[in-house]
Amino acid sequence: MNLELTGKVALVTGSTAGIGQAIVARLAAEGARVILNGRTPRGVEEAIARVRAETGSAEVYGFAGDLSSEASCQEVAARHPEVTILVNNLGVFEPKPFDEISDADWRLFFEVNVLSGVRLARLERCNPIGAGSSSYRAKARCRSPRR
Repeated sequence: MNLELTGKVALVTGSTAGIGQAIVARLAAEGARVILNGRTPRGVEEAIARVRAETGSAEVYGFAGDLSSEASCQEVAARHPEVTILVNNLGVFEPKPFDEISDADWRLFFEVNVLSGVRLARLERCNPIGAGSSSYRAKARCRSPRR
């Protein structure tokens, strides 16, 4: 399959394992330069090594930072202004009965699962209308070139 991603730069949040890492590997295999994200430098480095071993691609880079925070979102956008594909794979949950989910838990879920993606979409100037998907998890968004 040729998705014509050569020369494009993708940021995949929450991508040191599982679905996120698989998305990184697929985008790299399709020719994109991919920024893999996790909270710790060690986790990011290990995931990059796994993806490079799987794909043979040297076009996988890392950003260690907690993208549920506004500061980390601003930092990744400042370091990588060339991002044209944003995959919001970051998310948390805790399985427990509904009536045991505290207000603090709900705030955390909203901060991580919703606001992190909103912040990144704004900072990366993504345009989901007509340019990609508006779904957060495991869907790509593309930025329209600014003129």
